[in-house]
Amino acid sequence: MPAIRTAKNRKPPPGKKSPYGFDDIEDTLLEFQNKMKDAENASHEGKKKHEMQWPIFQITHQRSRYIYDLYYEKEAISKKLYEWLLKNNYADANLIAKWKKQGYEKLCCLRCIQTKETNFNSTCICRVPREQLKEDQEIQCETSMKGVWAFFFLSKNL
Repeated sequence: MPAIRTAKNRKPPPGKKSPYGFDDIEDTLLEFQNKMKDAENASHEGKKKHEMQWPIFQITHQRSRYIYDLYYEKEAISKKLYEWLLKNNYADANLIAKWKKQGYEKLCCLRCIQTKETNFNSTCICRVPREQLKEDQEIQCETSMKGVWAFFFLSKNL
């Protein structure tokens, strides 16, 4: 019976090789994979539903940003390797697509721009430019734990 590929064994199947340059970044990707396993297996007792997902969102963001920086900023990997990494879910292709657009360069996760999940059909407070916030207002992105603790979402009135 053939082996089943899961997130735990992401190596390419026998006979199919990964593109040139994968060996150089494989160790870092394995570190992210181990962090993800630890986050998934961590105790969830006493945490709210969205609090349990924070480490997973952060690790996904870090791993995607690492691959994005290697390809777009440092130009350290080939296009073939970059596309292979996206195809094999080493990075979030949709998040990277948003990072390429102006104004979304520092987007922490896609949930922050989905207006359907908020009370006022608006984006997350972390998307508001710092200049438009009050000086003493501490913000917290509920989806990814970015900033200091608070649950504020920007209404259309502000």
